[in-house]
Amino acid sequence: MHKGPRHPSQWNLIRRAIVADRPALAGLCFIAAVVFVSAAIPLFSPYDPTAPVDGPRLAPPLTPGHLLGIDSQQRDVLVRLLWGGRISLLSGVLPTAAATLVSLAMGSTAAYVGGFAETVIMRSMDVLFAFPSALLAIAIAGALGPNERNQMLAIGIVLIPYITRVVHDSVRGIKVLPYIEASQSLGASTRTILARHIVPNAFPPVMAYSTTLVGMMMVLSSGLSFLGLGVQPPTADWGAMVRDAKDVLSVAPWLSTLPGLMILLTALAFNYLGDGLADALDPQRRRLKGSRSRDIDGRRSAAGVDRVNARPA
Repeated sequence: MHKGPRHPSQWNLIRRAIVADRPALAGLCFIAAVVFVSAAIPLFSPYDPTAPVDGPRLAPPLTPGHLLGIDSQQRDVLVRLLWGGRISLLSGVLPTAAATLVSLAMGSTAAYVGGFAETVIMRSMDVLFAFPSALLAIAIAGALGPNERNQMLAIGIVLIPYITRVVHDSVRGIKVLPYIEASQSLGASTRTILARHIVPNAFPPVMAYSTTLVGMMMVLSSGLSFLGLGVQPPTADWGAMVRDAKDVLSVAPWLSTLPGLMILLTALAFNYLGDGLADALDPQRRRLKGSRSRDIDGRRSAAGVDRVNARPA
């Protein structure tokens, strides 16, 4: 019996695209390194990130025993930078993951069921869309009180309308496909169709979009910490480190530059990874990227042949 060609799954497409996409692969490697160091720092940390160390205040980088110097509270900067990655990553990843799960449920229900449920859910999202995301997060965090839990809750609430809209649009395209209609004709319940067919097929593109949001939410989380609405002293956090260093910026600029650089690089890494996931799941973008790569390789080969032919005999 003849079998047709097997098409790669979405997860295989993601893996192949990430390996072939250098920026996305670099972003993934950087994120993996930050996660590993942040998770392992309790095992090899030479100092307590909240306790003073022996040495002068505002000691510059390359001070013996303190590679990145000492801050204004006489704490080791490198240790606080490594410990701060734990809170900063969690502040970006956890709210995004929680908002994605909530948005999958709300967006899928709204798009598949339609009618009154769709009107209520999507109009509620429009109300949240009316407020700028940063101002809404500041208002929620300020109303709930300044601490790490409320900071993450505020970020998660801000994300829900954006991800719900993406889920809603994705499910509206999926529910008219033939295999969904076949399941309906066989008598499958709404819950079964959503759980087995709609959500699993809507999740990969939503995951790609959510990945690009993690870096933005890390920046927003750092902004809340800088304003005093997030992580409270003396807990190590990149945004809190920038806030603590603002009073000594003119004499010790590295104290705010180093955590700011980590925020920037980590946010860029998540953006590159999210773009790579989006390319992997979009056939048109994947074909366009492949054709561009072939054109560049062709030009390089032609240029190499021209240089060889141009050499004097």
